[in-house]
Amino acid sequence: MSDAHAARRERLLEHCSAGGADAALITSPVNVRYLSGCAPCGASLLVTRERALLVLPADLPPDDSGEHPYPADLPTRSAAHPDQDTAELAAEAAAEFGAADLAVEEHDLTVSRYRAIGERGGPRLRGLGPVVERLRVVKDEQEIADLRIAAEIGDQALGELLESILVGRTERHLAMELERRMVDHGADRAAFPVAVGTGGHSGRAGHHPTDRRVEEGDFLTVSLGAQYRGYTVRSTRTFVIGAAPAGWQVELHRLVFEAQRAAREALAPGVECAAPDRAARELLAAAGYREEPPRPFGHGVGLETREAPQLGPGETGKLDNRVPVTVGPGVHLPGRGGVRIEDTLVVRPVAEGGPELLTITTKELLAL
Repeated sequence: MSDAHAARRERLLEHCSAGGADAALITSPVNVRYLSGCAPCGASLLVTRERALLVLPADLPPDDSGEHPYPADLPTRSAAHPDQDTAELAAEAAAEFGAADLAVEEHDLTVSRYRAIGERGGPRLRGLGPVVERLRVVKDEQEIADLRIAAEIGDQALGELLESILVGRTERHLAMELERRMVDHGADRAAFPVAVGTGGHSGRAGHHPTDRRVEEGDFLTVSLGAQYRGYTVRSTRTFVIGAAPAGWQVELHRLVFEAQRAAREALAPGVECAAPDRAARELLAAAGYREEPPRPFGHGVGLETREAPQLGPGETGKLDNRVPVTVGPGVHLPGRGGVRIEDTLVVRPVAEGGPELLTITTKELLAL
């Protein structure tokens, strides 16, 4: 991946040059990871035309054993004592390397850090803006391969849970078990706290697991995602517990399933970012279900669990090829519960088979 990271840094420098800067200082941990392959806590990354330099806090060991995960082709420099700010040291290095104008991530730096960098009398500071975040939107095939593995881990953990006895267990216990199973299958960690909702909690967006126990006849909604090599996916499924589903459960699940399918089918390069959300929302609205205020039914994923692009009703812009996004409409009926179905897919053109589905656990209304 060292070549891929070097290519990313080259693209960053192209943006810097267009903005009048000849070097960039990256302090956002997720952006440091994107450009270098690692993100030690508190590290800063300096990128110039001639070289890149990873500046490490004093309490992190240098890469002198070959066993630390710092890239072999990326020089490092460590702070002399814990009070030294790696961003200030990187700015000093920029002056040492002859940089005249240094682009910094103003949206990540605190005011005090920004002032401290500027007061050292080094290169002139320029705002970089969310350039690296925009570069991260379109994934390369190695990133997509990591996302596939993350999806496989989540699918495997959920599949194993569904084969166990669920009645009588609490939402909190099921969520903890799913997080453990994902780690057991090779995840770095759960990408976000697993959400399990039963009965009246099912189908609710943003639900936090409680000590409510699963009962026969309940809807059970599970939202989970594994992180693998820093990359994350999301998946949500809804099932019925212990009995044949009631008529209203069948109809509600069918409606959300159709809305989710309409959103998935709307994904394509060049399509407006709002189109998938609109396709799902119009179908739900025609059946009498309107969400106020409307929550976006999808967003991008990658090194963060929620990143650009947003797929909400008011979004502008268009989708690109090789952009992983979630599509997850739902309906929640207060006091009764509801259905939410979410997948992670990679936008692909029709010539390549259309959107690539990463999360493949069945979306059928299973009675568990």
